[in-house]
Amino acid sequence: MSSKPPPTQTPKTKQLKIKMKIHLFLSPFLFSLFILTIPPTTHQYACDKSNPTTATFPFCNTTLPYSDRAKDLVSRLNLTEKAQQLVNGATGVPRLGVSPYEWWSEILHGVSNTGPGVHFNATVPGATSFPAVILSAASFNESLWYEMGRAASTEGRAMYNVGLAGLTYWSPNVNVFRDPRWGRGQETPGEDPLLVSKYGVKYVRGLQEVGETGSDRLKVASCCKHYTAYDIDNWKGIDRFHFDAKVTAQDLEDTYQPPFKSCVEEGDVTSVMCSYNRVNGVPTCADPNLLQGVIRGQWGLNGYIASDCDSIEVYYNSIHYTSTPEDAVALALKAGLNMNCGDFLAKYTENAVNLNKVNESIVDQALIYNYIVLMRLGFFDGDPTSLPFGQLGPSDVCTDDHQHLSIEAAKQAIVLLDNNGVLPLSKNTTKNLAIIGPNANATEAMISIYAGVPCRYTSPLAGLQKYVQNVSYEPGCGNVGCTNGSQIEAAVAAAAKADVVVAVVGLDQSIEREGLDRENLTLPGFQERLVREVANATSGSVVLVVMSGGPVDVGFAKNISKIGAILWVGYPGQDGGDAIAQVLFGDYNPGGRSPFTWYPKEYADQVPMTDMNMRPNATRNYPGRTYRFYTGKTIYPFGHGLSYSKFSNFIVSANSTLLLKPTTPSTYHLHSSPNSTAARAIDVSGINCQDLKFKAVIGVKNDGKLDGAHVVLSFWRPPRGIGAPREQLVGFQRVEMRRGGVNVSVELDVCRDLSVVDGEGRRKMMIGQHSIVVGAKSERQVKHYVDVRLGASEGRGVLRT
Repeated sequence: MSSKPPPTQTPKTKQLKIKMKIHLFLSPFLFSLFILTIPPTTHQYACDKSNPTTATFPFCNTTLPYSDRAKDLVSRLNLTEKAQQLVNGATGVPRLGVSPYEWWSEILHGVSNTGPGVHFNATVPGATSFPAVILSAASFNESLWYEMGRAASTEGRAMYNVGLAGLTYWSPNVNVFRDPRWGRGQETPGEDPLLVSKYGVKYVRGLQEVGETGSDRLKVASCCKHYTAYDIDNWKGIDRFHFDAKVTAQDLEDTYQPPFKSCVEEGDVTSVMCSYNRVNGVPTCADPNLLQGVIRGQWGLNGYIASDCDSIEVYYNSIHYTSTPEDAVALALKAGLNMNCGDFLAKYTENAVNLNKVNESIVDQALIYNYIVLMRLGFFDGDPTSLPFGQLGPSDVCTDDHQHLSIEAAKQAIVLLDNNGVLPLSKNTTKNLAIIGPNANATEAMISIYAGVPCRYTSPLAGLQKYVQNVSYEPGCGNVGCTNGSQIEAAVAAAAKADVVVAVVGLDQSIEREGLDRENLTLPGFQERLVREVANATSGSVVLVVMSGGPVDVGFAKNISKIGAILWVGYPGQDGGDAIAQVLFGDYNPGGRSPFTWYPKEYADQVPMTDMNMRPNATRNYPGRTYRFYTGKTIYPFGHGLSYSKFSNFIVSANSTLLLKPTTPSTYHLHSSPNSTAARAIDVSGINCQDLKFKAVIGVKNDGKLDGAHVVLSFWRPPRGIGAPREQLVGFQRVEMRRGGVNVSVELDVCRDLSVVDGEGRRKMMIGQHSIVVGAKSERQVKHYVDVRLGASEGRGVLRT
């Protein structure tokens, strides 16, 4: 889907093109006919107990450890067979009763048919489509993310039981939303490493956990992608297949890597997917330090490492990183890759071994990692209908509970950006409502990308029609691109007759998606003109609803007096229209917070998307990236979000001093920045971090008339020096509140949460005064100071400046 594609289309490219054509060009009736004609996949499992020939193999013996079973299976394969199991379309081994298996399924925000492992037909015509990840993240609700994972995996297991899905899902996307123009930012939980990490951990655990304490069995297997520093798809002709991300050790450690580390260490994810791009000259799927060294060596992955689709072929064919395909295959396998989405390993592994470019034992180990995951899933335990989750079926897909959860996720996440008192709308006084805009009757746009076939759609128009009898609808544009203004006049006429105008504008997959980054931050085409003319025409108020995955500069709307409220609704899932309507009419009190910074449009001209540096650089007029480092003006800051209630925060109690105890008092070293009077720093590796916690109790009051949810955001501001962030999110908690007050406890791991990273990628503790700030920049913030000191042995250290 890039403007400079590799010589051969990747399987992912072909699959996405087919899916896009289905969604964009087929009517609902024809689409129903289409999905009904797709045959179900062959039921996939091994070790059929009714087959006496294969049931006695040790790899079928469920009393043996997974590793022993996997080694037994691999020992029975010849080299040709081994190579065919290293790819997503694994052929299986019929002589051993091992059926073919498709590794590539997707479950980013519900079961998706983006990959070849999932099909919908008359048996299961659709699955629950939750909001795009970027919107769900705006809820700042960890328990919600976990429940979404549980619901999605239940539907995935149910579809597996009837031969319509696999068990290995290559989701979620835990890349940090570094640049607001990235077409795939909608797949991510936002721009903050902690937020992305927390979302990834909870969603992965919701997908994978079977509910048995200490069990290593899996409900489904998930995968955190795209590792690492991947966030360019196609920007001004620069595409992901050719891009070489130049990343400092500092940025890698404190921005790009933390979500993947959390996925592995805290989420116990079963797979990590390496990306198309290079990092500092080396393709990620061929980098032994990033794969074998970090993912498996440092973090201890209990699972397999997969490539993005045909990444090996890409670095061979597109950037000519190796001279032969066998060299490319050998490089990937020796680096630690275990599974190839595509067919390159199937084609060239056997010859690479025969040419002594890679040892067969490395191939064996890759297969062992892969097979252990399938064994944890029960694939080698016989007929799945007799196993845990075996009774799930079509009736467990699109359940009322799951669809209610989808609406709830959207409601919790919708962000009220501005409100001059227009919202909530009155059901009694709103007699004539006009809904206008290219997304006013959106359906497919609401389910974002990597979506399946939803259970149903409720558009914004349909949602509002449940509240107001007289609703007029005018799109104002032929599509979201809005390249023709001929329909604006009809929209203006409708607005002139209405008490209230709801203008639903923004983006869709024709503007931002995989393979397509934006080049600006403005509303497409004539959309801004549409908003201005509608606002001028109405005698009532205008509510501006922005449907998008990334931020849009709506600063112009803030200066139009008739625009009384602005909301961001992301891509709100299958029933997004109901969620929007309930928020607009006050049946739900909004509490979402923006998971990204809303930059002014000038940012797109000032900052090249290819510049991976997070930190500002005044000498080259570079303002930095994300709220952690960005020094420029914003339309709305990260964490911004209003409510129909009035909340306030205050500090009840908190540590005021933290005493660091060096592990080896005679050898620790202090450092200070050579160019500033910044506080001194000590390597975290030289501190006794065990049980070193910062604890605080934060009071929250609801002084409004309505019950509602309040997100308590805790930021840390370190002393100046060694590239420290301006501020950084270190904790958050969503609290449902009636009128009155509650207390929220915050506990931080000092060495992990309050450390900075130096230019060499090493974590350090700053000695001096730190600040804990409660609340986003757009709300009344409460600040608490913490003095970080060294222990009594400080004088015996060696001071370095």
